[in-house]
Amino acid sequence: MDLRQNKQNAIAFYRMAYLGNPKGAIEQYVGDEYIQHNPDVQDGMQGFVDYFERMQEQYPDKSIEFVRCIAEGDLVALHTHQTWPGNDQYVTMDFFRFDENGKICEHWDAIQQVPKETKNNNGMW
Repeated sequence: MDLRQNKQNAIAFYRMAYLGNPKGAIEQYVGDEYIQHNPDVQDGMQGFVDYFERMQEQYPDKSIEFVRCIAEGDLVALHTHQTWPGNDQYVTMDFFRFDENGKICEHWDAIQQVPKETKNNNGMW
C-alpha cells in the first residue's frame, strides 16, 4: 500500500464528489465495488452518485476544508470542516478502505453539527 498516494486519492475523491462531480470521482478513484456504511446513502456506486448529485443540486454553495488525513494499512481517515447554506457548520470523520489496486472500495463516516455554544474553547478541528 502506498499510504501517501492513498491519502491524496481519498482527498481528491471526496473533494471531486462534494463539489459536484461524483461520477468522475467514481470513475477515477473507485475499484470494482463500493460498500457504503452511511445509513442515508444507498449501497454501491450509483447510490453514492445519486446522493452527491442531489446534494450539489440542493446545496451548490456548500464548502469543505480538509483538516487532517491519516493513513494506516488499507485505510485512510479524513477529518473535515464543512460549511453549508445558512452558515451551518459540521465536522466529519470519513474512513475509506482501499483495495489491493489502490482504489477505494468501502466507506464509513460520522458527522456532527458544530454547536453554537461549547463547554470548552478547544474547537472541533
